[in-house]
Amino acid sequence: MADIIILPAILCGAAIGVYEAILLHRDVTVPTHRFGHTVQALIYAVIAVFFTMNAPFIYNTFSFLHSVPLLQHVIVFQIVVGLITVVKIHGASAAIKSTNIGISVGMKETWFHSFLIGALVVVAPYVWPFIATVMPAWLQ
Repeated sequence: MADIIILPAILCGAAIGVYEAILLHRDVTVPTHRFGHTVQALIYAVIAVFFTMNAPFIYNTFSFLHSVPLLQHVIVFQIVVGLITVVKIHGASAAIKSTNIGISVGMKETWFHSFLIGALVVVAPYVWPFIATVMPAWLQ
């Protein structure tokens, strides 16, 4: 049975969330939108990476996933989580827009940014073994 991975998932998720927050400062101009989106981006990134890094554990725990068409492999499950991440990031940026005298201000994240974060969520479990070699023993 696969073990659950907690600390590495939190660390990788937080790193991706911080990276997204850095990108947000370029994409988002309204400070309150910046703060709110940063907080939810950090939380969501940790949750999404937790799912991708623990996909084998999830598959062993919830055996009905083996019978779901197109979700019969762990990598497909991870890619679906990444695609959900892309839609969530881009959807959040499109949903929260404000206008100032007819000029749209605020969030204007690009598709590239959304796909980049989604890809990082998917590859996190495959990159972690390389990162783990330089981490303290308690985190490995």
